[in-house]
Amino acid sequence: MPRAKRGNKRLEKRKKILALAKGFRGTKSKLYRSAKESVERALNFAYTGRKLKKRDFRKLWIVRINAACRLNDIKYSQFVHGLNLAQIELDRKALADMAVKAPEAFAAVVGQAKDALGKQQTAA
Repeated sequence: MPRAKRGNKRLEKRKKILALAKGFRGTKSKLYRSAKESVERALNFAYTGRKLKKRDFRKLWIVRINAACRLNDIKYSQFVHGLNLAQIELDRKALADMAVKAPEAFAAVVGQAKDALGKQQTAA
């Protein structure tokens, strides 16, 4: 049975790591061992960053919706509860976009949420 030396596979693997390390400073982009450590760390930060990005955008949308709600004399929590009662299924991204770009349409949605809250209070 012939001996396997892994020549091409090893070279391809190293080239891939060094390509990912392109742009890193000094040794981290030139030497395989340092590059490997740096790339692993960078990929880990990138993964975490993608999760944090989602969290940060959700916070931003909530702040924008709350600001628009306050202009329409309702609190954010009451507004979201009113949306649930009115069975309006708009996500926070769409609501925030509507609050910024189309305040009249957002005011109409707030009106529907207020009506649903009023109906719930009169029924109770």
